[in-house]
Amino acid sequence: MTMHKFINDPENITKELLEGYTMAYKDVVKLGGENIVVRANPKSEDKVAIVTLGGSGHEPALSGFVGEGMLDCSVVGDIFAAPGAQRLFQALQMFKRPAGILLVVLNHSGDVMSANMATQLAERAGIKVVKLLTCDDISAGIDTPDEDRRGLAGCVPLFKIIGAAAEQGCSIEEIYEIGKKFVDNTATLAVAMKGCTHPQNGATIASLPDGIMEIGMGQHGEGGQGGQQPLVSADATAEIMINQLMKKVKPAAGDKVLLIINGVGATTHMELSIVYRKAAMVLEAAGVNVVSGRIAEILTVQEQAGFQMILAKLDDRQEDLLKNAPSNAPYWTTLGKCCK
Repeated sequence: MTMHKFINDPENITKELLEGYTMAYKDVVKLGGENIVVRANPKSEDKVAIVTLGGSGHEPALSGFVGEGMLDCSVVGDIFAAPGAQRLFQALQMFKRPAGILLVVLNHSGDVMSANMATQLAERAGIKVVKLLTCDDISAGIDTPDEDRRGLAGCVPLFKIIGAAAEQGCSIEEIYEIGKKFVDNTATLAVAMKGCTHPQNGATIASLPDGIMEIGMGQHGEGGQGGQQPLVSADATAEIMINQLMKKVKPAAGDKVLLIINGVGATTHMELSIVYRKAAMVLEAAGVNVVSGRIAEILTVQEQAGFQMILAKLDDRQEDLLKNAPSNAPYWTTLGKCCK
């Protein structure tokens, strides 16, 4: 199959993309080992380290959010594949410190397996690690148990919130509580109208007929309970999705929320902005205060067409960490209160 991608040897994709990425942002990130991205300017070891793991192919996630005020380390697997436990353990060894390591794990079977094995090794080595699982995908139903819900792009604002708390010197227990509360009040729903191909072998990961969309499609073409249906307008799609998210998050009039429309690779920012407009209007009509918003590609699925809509209810502390605490990661920079 002819590959319509600018690549070299398919077996070297992950290595070469990380080399290029760290060369471009060398003042912020660097390679700390094979497929391990770390901050170029590490924070002091008396502060909690924030580490995550996941497959490549979703750029800028997850390594695009390594930097001051966000992640300390991203352990990268091959395309759409979790890194092995030994590589994650290598990273945990690098960040061993009395303050401990908070390990953010997206709820996908490979990531969870690697995280469980690596943390067992870390425990034997005397490394303090606390795991925080993200499970924001509601496509399986809003009453589905956490362990059966996938982790989607809701992990990215989580990185900002807990990264800021770590930078401020909070204990690992405090950071976990702040992060777990955010996880519990965050919901994501994805929609796709075109699948993608695997860049290493050209295989079609998901295929949708022309004029059809699927609400609930996962990050690798997995289906959801929303099923396939005729493609409808931006407003109609946004309304379907935001109403489902509101049922899960349950924002009341006067509550403060974060709303993100994340493009997954082949949908224009024009379309994403139109979708955001309608979702925000629905929230505002319900008296919900959208205090933070973002329209961006923070986690992609190659050339998949569609988006993920993320809704999170915020308390005052989370809002401050999200909006006002400084950060300097290649794909999320916040100037902070002093520059407002």
